[in-house]
Amino acid sequence: MSKRVAFYARVSTDSQTVENQVRELHEVASRLGWNVIAVIADEGISGAKGRDQRPGFDKLLKGIARKDFDLVAAWSVDRLGRSLRDLVILLDDMRDRGVDLYLHQQGLDTSTPTGRAMFGMLSVFSDFERSLIRSRVISGLNRVRGTKRLDRPPTPPITVEKVKRLLASGSSVRATAKAVGISTGMVSKIKAQMVA
Repeated sequence: MSKRVAFYARVSTDSQTVENQVRELHEVASRLGWNVIAVIADEGISGAKGRDQRPGFDKLLKGIARKDFDLVAAWSVDRLGRSLRDLVILLDDMRDRGVDLYLHQQGLDTSTPTGRAMFGMLSVFSDFERSLIRSRVISGLNRVRGTKRLDRPPTPPITVEKVKRLLASGSSVRATAKAVGISTGMVSKIKAQMVA
């Protein structure tokens, strides 16, 4: 039984076309005996855009979720997206649903042992990238912790007293917040302290 395959193609500007990508993928499909059931494209849309701004990509992900395809084929990894982390998340989702990925330019086919090994390496690099980002964020926070306040500044005592007076006179939380110019959450917090 031949694989049910969806092509995904994307170009970043309106002056470009997905025609060359799709033609090369059709040549591969013909050579490998794939049954191409969908050609999905986003034209004039950056790969850095999210799913909500890429209607073709959203359609592809929905098809993957429904297991409409056995394999997704794209001309190159950067057609799917710009972030390694996003790619690994996509690949994890595809693997969980039993859908393979073929990337023409990179020669990656996750239906083969070599392709699965390459995917494993991508996952390792993605985890490494996440841990580097996390350690840089923690390091930055530690650096400024001694010099700057990292949480919200306290509400000035004069404002707290004004809130207490308004609440005691029967003003609602919302009306008090509006009158004093602070959030309803802060007014609720002050009200809770009054009761305690």
